[in-house]
Amino acid sequence: QVQLVESGGGLVQAGGSLRLSCVGSGRTFSIYGVGWFRQAPGKEREFVARITWSGGATFYEPSVKGRFTISRDNAKNTVYLQMNSLKPEDTAVYYCARQVGTGNYDSWGQGTQVTVSS
Repeated sequence: QVQLVESGGGLVQAGGSLRLSCVGSGRTFSIYGVGWFRQAPGKEREFVARITWSGGATFYEPSVKGRFTISRDNAKNTVYLQMNSLKPEDTAVYYCARQVGTGNYDSWGQGTQVTVSS
């Protein structure tokens, strides 16, 4: 069974950067795609980005494309989310999850808080 743990969140000023990490346990982590999601207070959880098992393809929510970069290091069982040019509207709890099918994810982590001040 795969467990995912997020880290790297924090408080940053608008225009700043953060790098989130998602570390997976288990030897099968590297054969799955991984997605990042976020949930702001009072809002539904939304898709942010995902990466295929090999890292050969990435996909982004339009509002983060060009500012966020998802990558992975399978030797370290880790998926990263580099977030640049952060905006107050990026404030949310960020979660990673394992992709087990088209639009289907499981093994959700506990989340990491990202707060962007204006």
